[in-house]
Amino acid sequence: MKQDQKEIRPKPDLDFSFLSRTPLFLGASPEEIEAMTACLEAETRTYEKGQMIYRAGDTAAALGLVLRGSILIVHDDFWGNATVLDSAGAGQIFAETYACTPGEPMMVNAEAAEDSQVLFLNVGRILRTCSRSCEHHSRLIRNLLALSARKNLNLSRKIFYTASKSVRGRLLAYLSDQAVRNGSRSFTIPFNRQQLADYLNVDRSALSKEIGRLQREGALKTKKNWFEMGK
Repeated sequence: MKQDQKEIRPKPDLDFSFLSRTPLFLGASPEEIEAMTACLEAETRTYEKGQMIYRAGDTAAALGLVLRGSILIVHDDFWGNATVLDSAGAGQIFAETYACTPGEPMMVNAEAAEDSQVLFLNVGRILRTCSRSCEHHSRLIRNLLALSARKNLNLSRKIFYTASKSVRGRLLAYLSDQAVRNGSRSFTIPFNRQQLADYLNVDRSALSKEIGRLQREGALKTKKNWFEMGK
């Protein structure tokens, strides 16, 4: 595993109450999580904005759980064109698929979208029970499976968003789905303009022009990563 690490804390001082509210540890008490993290060889690392966590070609033995900040999952092609595939904010995980397939080279980069702190957990220790916390492992495995399934759904959504050949079609497909998923015409997204353009596989200037047109038409209001869909 090759990582550009800012800081390593082999024995992390963790907020177990926060971890108990994350999807990975759903259903576990702070006390149970404290016991589990000792078994799972937990360690925290901090990263500055733009710093690489994993690079394409690396192998991963540990999944990352974002404690603070946010992470982008990015694919760079041969010519250096970047495509944002996903993002992970506080409480969310990344690299779990590669960590569950030991030795498989990563096809993507994981980089800090802002100053971030990540908790790394050894997936091998999750999948193998132990005498210290095996009673909790079945719940942890179920949560990990549910999260992996959700990631697959997110990739399917991205295919749906980018099915249209027009910038407007891709933008509206994405924003419409965000409104539905948030249950509100007003919502925030995890991307800035460049990241959104990369995610939708469109040119940033073309995206900005389309957003401007939608605003002039009264179909959209926006400020930074906040959006409100018109009636």
